[in-house]
Amino acid sequence: MFACGVGLFLHSSQVSAAEKTYTIGTDVTYAPFEYQAEDGKSYVGIDMDIMRAIAKEEGFKVDIKALGFNAAVQALEANQIDGVMAGMTVSPERQVKFDFSESYYDSGVAMAVGTNSTIKSLNDLKGKKVAIKVGTSSAEFVNSIKKQYNITTTTFDDSSNMYDDVMTGNSVAAFDDKPVLAYGIKNGIKMKIVGETYEKGEYGFAVKKGTNKELLTKFNSGLKKLKANGEYKKIVDKYTGTNAKSANSNSKSSRTILGLLKTNSGTLFDGFKQTMLLTIVAIVFATVLGIILGMMGVAPNKWLNGLSSTLIYIFRGLPLIVLAFFIYIGIPNLTGTKIPAFVAGIITLTLNEGAYTAAFVKGGIKAVDNGQMEAARSLGLPYGKAMMKVIMPQGIKIMIPSFINQFIITLKDTSILSVIGILELTQTGKIIIARNLEGFKMWLIIAVIYLVIITLLTWLSNLVERKIK
Repeated sequence: MFACGVGLFLHSSQVSAAEKTYTIGTDVTYAPFEYQAEDGKSYVGIDMDIMRAIAKEEGFKVDIKALGFNAAVQALEANQIDGVMAGMTVSPERQVKFDFSESYYDSGVAMAVGTNSTIKSLNDLKGKKVAIKVGTSSAEFVNSIKKQYNITTTTFDDSSNMYDDVMTGNSVAAFDDKPVLAYGIKNGIKMKIVGETYEKGEYGFAVKKGTNKELLTKFNSGLKKLKANGEYKKIVDKYTGTNAKSANSNSKSSRTILGLLKTNSGTLFDGFKQTMLLTIVAIVFATVLGIILGMMGVAPNKWLNGLSSTLIYIFRGLPLIVLAFFIYIGIPNLTGTKIPAFVAGIITLTLNEGAYTAAFVKGGIKAVDNGQMEAARSLGLPYGKAMMKVIMPQGIKIMIPSFINQFIITLKDTSILSVIGILELTQTGKIIIARNLEGFKMWLIIAVIYLVIITLLTWLSNLVERKIK
């Protein structure tokens, strides 16, 4: 048995060494470089196809993480992932923190306006508002000229919302990489590219400064081979050539609400399951934490009271998005230990919702008449038994509606976790919209899904309240 065990261990070590898996962060709202395939089961695009072709050529595997551009860059800094492949333009500022591969695509920043707009150049933007995408080279370009042209900016996390802002008239123009704008216009966004190409640059695959040199070497070697054997040109032409592959079906039936539901039902259901799993697991842990903190807050001990009040103050006071980034990116930066996105999400919700739960647990216990505790103690019950047998049964009746309400709040708060790349319902919606550009219809579908769930929970809350009364 020992000999077999050693043999299996050595064999598995050889396999793992031969087929090393790297975690690659990306932004799958950036067609034609990366977006979700229409079947909802994989990510495709120039970047994704090049990355997989290089991995195959060099004998390693990749685990693609759809984080969004800003979150992917921060996750790379925190050692949560091994590299970023997301249409990232190489710049001196980025080279301070990241090591880049050889260039795999030449691009540049372009300006797009509404189809009926009279704006033709940067001079026409004076005193007007434009839309940009956070963390991108196009945003850096606009911020560098905003004072010169007296431009006001509105920042978005993804391209589709940025385009919608222009199409609804809130901003007069949007800035993005030219291939991305051209691809969006070809696939249905009602805009046009005007002016020249600004800030020409090169795309590179990035790893953290001074780390993963082996992966960078493999990428450069594989890229060289792809260009030599013609595979690179085939991939680029597949998405930008005359007969370029479309991100989604252009048939009218597939763009109706029913058509979108039918096409994306599997993806939406996966997002729904992830949302419910996050909600249920988080509310269980938050309830336990909330009860502990709540009991500490009413205990006859000033030290415990102070600790309870401090923790409740901190975790209720921090915005959920800040807490999520601190746990997922801040802590790994400090400790060097990776935290999976799902675990970071559960911790975030547990701390935040647990603090709110603790507040109403304290309130529920304090709402029980003081005479109840005095009577129990006068009959000889110790504090702990008096609390568990006399006070808590009465306090729980007061707390139950708040517990159900907190469940509803937790369900809605899961949407914020999309910023750290968790594929819950909101993030799923963003990814689908990036592919089909049907923002209004998809957000309507997702809003209805949330409303149905919350309505059912509200009915449950009302039923429980009536039973208690």
